Amino acid sequence: MESTLGAGIAIAEALQNQLPWLENVWLWVTFLGDPKILFLFYFPVAYYASRRVGIAVLWISLITEWLNLVFKWFLFGDRPFWWVHESGYYSQAPVQVHQFPSSCETGPGSPSGHCMITGAALWPIMTALSSQVATRTRSRWVRMIPSLAYCTFLLAVGLSRVFILAHFPHQVLAGLITGAVLGWLMAPRVPMERELSFYGLTALALMLGASLIYWTLVTLGLDVSWSISLASKWCERPEWVHMDSRPFASLSRDSGAALGLGIALHSPFYAQVRRAQLGNGQKIACFVLAMGLLGLLDWLGQPSQISLFYIFNFLKYTLWPCLVLALVPWVVHMFSAQEIPPIRSS
Repeated sequence: MESTLGAGIAIAEALQNQLPWLENVWLWVTFLGDPKILFLFYFPVAYYASRRVGIAVLWISLITEWLNLVFKWFLFGDRPFWWVHESGYYSQAPVQVHQFPSSCETGPGSPSGHCMITGAALWPIMTALSSQVATRTRSRWVRMIPSLAYCTFLLAVGLSRVFILAHFPHQVLAGLITGAVLGWLMAPRVPMERELSFYGLTALALMLGASLIYWTLVTLGLDVSWSISLASKWCERPEWVHMDSRPFASLSRDSGAALGLGIALHSPFYAQVRRAQLGNGQKIACFVLAMGLLGLLDWLGQPSQISLFYIFNFLKYTLWPCLVLALVPWVVHMFSAQEIPPIRSS
């Protein structure tokens, strides 16, 4: 296994030293492949283009991220940025690689969450674009553009993760394959506008399920927090170790988003605007307003105490679907319509 991991480090070394002029490109790509960006950017973009696709992106994101968390607990997986120090493999000839601010993630490395979660969540966008293109052209090559763009972007995300020492190539490959399969399986089965209890129970199941698995592993004598210790030990700068990369940060995000989706779909604001046909200008206004509110949420900062951070993260991602699906479209529709729509309970 050491030879496989060593080959992965050699690839990272080649990417860093042979193509240094691509550094900013790789850093930008790894940012675009971050699961948080799925919730905060791709989801509203997709939703304002197509309600069904947007809800699919959010639902697949939260379910796949939860599965990725569980997979990592069972599969473990070192990350390159600490393995080069812990393994002793390079004690005689130090490798010429360096870390970046986005390198020091605290969870286990296998499979790659960036590749798995992004690959699954972007699947409904890719298939929707493919369907749209197919209705407008008979050219086989033009019809392949969405699929090629999907594959190219995910390949770039995978290479960026190797470049910044966040993952080994085999972890990236596992994430790419798992993500594509999950996207293919889940996209036709996304629950649309189920009862509120369904979303509440989903949020509860995500929290209790992950907690049960976590404490079962702890009871069996496994150190589930081993990766946090290694990340803190070997990260070049303490400020590069972010709380939002901890495993339970993603759990609070997923359960919050599941509950928020249910609340949004059953709010009187959503009941009013779901029958309205928003124009392109209104949709752009919705996106701009949503991004502005997101900036306000980020401006508020986050607690430094870990338990308070988890609570804040849960509340933030509960509120976000409510803003995107219900409140923002209602406000835009209210100010752009000739008559102000009344708020009625659904």
